[in-house]
Amino acid sequence: MSITSALYASISGLQAMSKNMQVISNDIANVNTVGYKSSRSEFADLLSMSINTPGGSSQLGRGVRLESVQTILTQGSFESTSVETDCAINGTGWFVVSDGTADYYTRAGAFTIDSDGYLVNSSGLYVQGYTYDSTGTTLSSAMGNIALTSSTSPANPTTTITADVNLDSDSEVLSATGFDITDADATSNFSTTVTLYDSLGAEHTATVYFTKTADNEWSYNVAVDGGDLAGGTSGTAQVCETGTLSFNSDGTLASQTTTSSTGYSFTNGATASQAVTFDFSGSTQTSSDSAATSITQDGYASGTLTAIDIDTSGNIVGTFSNGVTRNVAALTVASFASEAGLDSVGSNLYISTPDSGEAVYGTADTGSLGTVASCTLELSNVDLTEELTEMITTQRAYQSDAKVVTTGDEMLQTVIEMKR
Repeated sequence: MSITSALYASISGLQAMSKNMQVISNDIANVNTVGYKSSRSEFADLLSMSINTPGGSSQLGRGVRLESVQTILTQGSFESTSVETDCAINGTGWFVVSDGTADYYTRAGAFTIDSDGYLVNSSGLYVQGYTYDSTGTTLSSAMGNIALTSSTSPANPTTTITADVNLDSDSEVLSATGFDITDADATSNFSTTVTLYDSLGAEHTATVYFTKTADNEWSYNVAVDGGDLAGGTSGTAQVCETGTLSFNSDGTLASQTTTSSTGYSFTNGATASQAVTFDFSGSTQTSSDSAATSITQDGYASGTLTAIDIDTSGNIVGTFSNGVTRNVAALTVASFASEAGLDSVGSNLYISTPDSGEAVYGTADTGSLGTVASCTLELSNVDLTEELTEMITTQRAYQSDAKVVTTGDEMLQTVIEMKR
């Protein structure tokens, strides 16, 4: 190899080390960047030159070049936060975000809810997911933007009221003429109120009157203010259901019979003749004051989203103002045949390439996909100690190549001076 070739070989080393230093400096600069993946320079020697020698041909190298920059996709360490929308994937998978025209993939799960109620990343791109139906049980197959604040919990009409009461066995048996709604206090021994909801979520109050008709025998009558009922008069109660309760000698309920029920037809446009079942199976008759020990019902008004949680399967679980908790959406998680083939486009975003293969979409904790950790961020996987060591090695290599240049220059100068 000539002196000039040696100079060019060392110059190629200077250029390669300069590019490697750029890779190292970029890693060090992103040591605190959430979800950042470090890079590693791959070098290759340049095409060799063959020379003839007495022992045969030999090859001399022409220098070095930066062959490629490989992204290191090892998982970074996790940091706990107090932000529920901060997410990290523990294991295989990538979050999917979109600008409306293309999908991007990221491990940086610092998500927030924007002013329009959409879940977005730090660049304002829409986090992709699947939505649940109003019951929170069926997941849509169509992927799209996750809208949270627009999520509501629809009203649920009351269908069952479970009322556990104790009726005083020492109560007197009232007139055989039975209960009279126009003189309810005089024709009943005990009453309690229950709340029920119609199909539109409107709240109504019903009063249950209990009348002792014989030893161990009681009747019950459920009345609602007529102003709430179709054809009724405000201020005048209307009986909607009647029945009987029979007790055993030990005070437990022997039987419950519904003798009549007109249903509940409310005046606000709700479903007519709403059927409501009363369950008194937990009721007792003992020698103690009559009282309601427990009253529950399965209806509720419509509600708006007040808080969210994200579980390990990536389900976004909403808590609504009506007390309902249900699944709202599920985060999309993507996987690739070869993650190493993904191309970085900045902002911790990657795009698929022919080398990576097309994205396969799914949800966390299914198949080979990892789980989601909420209130958690995946930190940069940059190893600062390793980077600083690599920087020192690169610096020394650069200095050595520079020394070759100066030495070659001195050798050329010697050749020039030989002419004198």
